[in-house]
Amino acid sequence: MLFDAFKNRKSPKIEFIKTNPSWRVAWGTVDANYEDIAWRDEKISVILPRTTSEFPTEKLAISFGGRFVVVGDIWLTNRLQLLQKLGIEPDSFQGSSLQLVANLWERWGNESLSQLVGMFALVVWDREKQVLRLVRDRIGVRTLYYTTTSSVRWIAPQLRTLAPHRSSDLDLLALRDYLCCAFVPGERTLWEQVRELRPGTVLEFPDHKVTAYWQLQEQIVAIDQPLAWHGDRLRELLEQVVQEYLPPADEPVGVFLSGGLDSSSITALVAKFHKAPVHTFSIHFGSECPNELEFSSLVACHCQTQHHILEITFKDMWSRLPETMAYLDDPIGDPLTVPNLLLGRLARESVEVVLNGEGGDPCFGGPKNQPMLINSLYGSVTNQDALQAYLISFQKCAVDLPQLLKPEVWTAVQTAPWVFAEDLYSQASYLNRLMAMNIKFKGADQILTKVSNLTQAALLQGRSPLFDQRIVELSMEIPPKYKLSGVEEKAVLKQAIADILPDTIIHRPKSGMMVPVQLGFRKYQGDTWSRYGVKLWLLASLEIWLQVNQKAQ
Repeated sequence: MLFDAFKNRKSPKIEFIKTNPSWRVAWGTVDANYEDIAWRDEKISVILPRTTSEFPTEKLAISFGGRFVVVGDIWLTNRLQLLQKLGIEPDSFQGSSLQLVANLWERWGNESLSQLVGMFALVVWDREKQVLRLVRDRIGVRTLYYTTTSSVRWIAPQLRTLAPHRSSDLDLLALRDYLCCAFVPGERTLWEQVRELRPGTVLEFPDHKVTAYWQLQEQIVAIDQPLAWHGDRLRELLEQVVQEYLPPADEPVGVFLSGGLDSSSITALVAKFHKAPVHTFSIHFGSECPNELEFSSLVACHCQTQHHILEITFKDMWSRLPETMAYLDDPIGDPLTVPNLLLGRLARESVEVVLNGEGGDPCFGGPKNQPMLINSLYGSVTNQDALQAYLISFQKCAVDLPQLLKPEVWTAVQTAPWVFAEDLYSQASYLNRLMAMNIKFKGADQILTKVSNLTQAALLQGRSPLFDQRIVELSMEIPPKYKLSGVEEKAVLKQAIADILPDTIIHRPKSGMMVPVQLGFRKYQGDTWSRYGVKLWLLASLEIWLQVNQKAQ
């Protein structure tokens, strides 16, 4: 059994790792002497931890008429347009984006959500109707968690902040899903008494009603137009989004650059539009591991960036794993978590804002969709239904569940529904079904959560232009044949940026980042366990995440 691999293994040192607490909202009655209450009335209390001697007032705003109290995290790309809608001169408005949202809510209520473009996790208290609303952005760039039991419901953007208000009971379905996917998809978390608000939805208290204000849907347009036409549409939008994601013109900006098509495209667009220094950051894992430095260095030279390269050893990854897990809301078994944190800290020495190429595969047809496309053609031969094939395509522990879980646990979860079923069996084209699941689940629950958690841990602002809601919507308008057709991947993205990157980058096969978990475990344990490297890392990440979170309680 896989867990046997840990019997003789030296574990990394587990210590209590202090992370900065986030804001919290309590729905219900709490003691008036509760620490750090910044605002309260009969039904809710807003807790804002002190940074020094002052409360971070940008986390709390009250609408101009006093009816709405808004708490949360927000970053908007259309702030100027929203001020114009309110008839406010931009130069005369000194309030935060949260204050702007509070004023919008006073004017248009829930309809305000259709006007917000950006990333946000908000709690909105209607003092007149005594209704509390939890709101999350469309793609899930920001997170929002809430407890599900007791007379007081607690809400926070970080799962760890809710530790004092939940039990230590595990959600067994979430555990099953993590073992299969290396992340927890959907509304569940590893803790039985905590749920995560889904992207594009609003949850209302006291009715506990969930409504979707946005849904990802296939809406293919201009199917008869050539690839160049769709490439031009994508290029125009990419240029707009990247410019909106840049910091002020006189500030340096960073890009995480792997040398692949996605991060190289973002680097080229950033270099085109930003006049202050552009810094690029790449990693490798030593001389024994394949790397993409040849390509990342080529792009950096082509775009004339200030390029930084970080070498990370397996020893670094293993020793930093507890700290990294402490910063993650739910456990993520991707071996790139530790490298992401370390690269972020390197970037913070030069910049405060860093962009990345995350989102290219989910939106434009990366190669990881190919096994599922093959299964759709030959599933009757392999005897796998679509759901089985999808779970196995993660290449994690789907086939190992009967051995990993206790018999009574396996019996309890074996036939429980999966969150992927609705999208997998929808009426959309097959490729777009796969992409929708990648965006809604792997995007929101693994990639974007990881980016948000670990860039914030490095004191960076991390931004993912290819996961912008407008890019995502456009991707669902592009005919599937221009995304992934046979072995040709991301044809429309290649077309969109063909004139700003070398052909060597555009047309090279995707190799991916080779993280040395197989090599690392072989050196520690011998050849017996080398082929289980990815699975061992997933299990170790889970165990350590549980340990650091138990110490946080």
